[in-house]
Amino acid sequence: MSSAVSSAVSSRPPVLDRRSALRGLAALTAVLTATACGGGAVAPVRLAAGEPGGFFWDFCGLLAAAADRAGSVHLEPVVTGGSAENLQMLHSGHADLAMSLSDTAQDDTAADGLAAVGRVYENYFQVAVLEESPIGSPAELAGRVVSVGAPGSGATRLSERVLAAVGLAAPSAVRRVVQSMHAAASALKAGSVDAVMWAGGLPTPAFANIGGIRLLDLTTVVDTLRLRHGTTYEAVTVPADVYGSHPAVTTVGVANLLLARGDVAGSVVATMVDLLLDQPASLVPAQAIGSQFLDAQSLIQTGAVPLHPGASAEYRRRHG
Repeated sequence: MSSAVSSAVSSRPPVLDRRSALRGLAALTAVLTATACGGGAVAPVRLAAGEPGGFFWDFCGLLAAAADRAGSVHLEPVVTGGSAENLQMLHSGHADLAMSLSDTAQDDTAADGLAAVGRVYENYFQVAVLEESPIGSPAELAGRVVSVGAPGSGATRLSERVLAAVGLAAPSAVRRVVQSMHAAASALKAGSVDAVMWAGGLPTPAFANIGGIRLLDLTTVVDTLRLRHGTTYEAVTVPADVYGSHPAVTTVGVANLLLARGDVAGSVVATMVDLLLDQPASLVPAQAIGSQFLDAQSLIQTGAVPLHPGASAEYRRRHG
């Protein structure tokens, strides 16, 4: 981990903090209560999601609703800070399934216990400034106050890589602030931060209604990221006028993975595969402009993260 990341992270509690532990305890209590009162009721499948209003959270809510309609499993989305916290929850047993940016999952040092259900969506890494800001490129963030992502999110790591790509890796190069998307949007509007970095859909709701923002073009950043970190990252286009009146820009695309612990039952994972294949139209969040991968050929492209055996078997059964 770079010194810049350490600086940003050291100012907050560990990813699996007391709030997360209490969420896990509450989920466990609910399971035990249901079992005691329901004569063996099936435990819910805990899905580590993300921030309310974020892409992960919206998708997980739709997936849970689809599971309820199918009468298959009961998914219980859990509020988290994002990818990094989600992986912590999987490793600790506080979650059975989780969403993660693919780069965060691939870089996870404890990834041996993780497997993929599928590659479900593309996230767009976005850097926003106010419309009247003099900042015209990522390199011009030097000396500025920059919100680099939410506590527990994968966006904080990608933010550091983007800053490093434009020569701003040093802790003193920019003043980093770690905050939720909603807090970051309010701070940008109020002028207490000069720019906000996050990974999300299009448009990301927290930023869709504040008005008067524009996105920085990251064309050269994508080239540097691919050179340094591989093809996990790709150039994607944010269409014009997604956040009001602005031109189209190129930014960094990174896939979202639906993950499972390796010890989750194959039947549960197969059910998730069936939902992804059978109900794609009902699993499209409003902030998913041109970013879905809900077909068999795309779902299995999970990169360095192997498919769960239950997922592999179900994809083969369904499509040979």
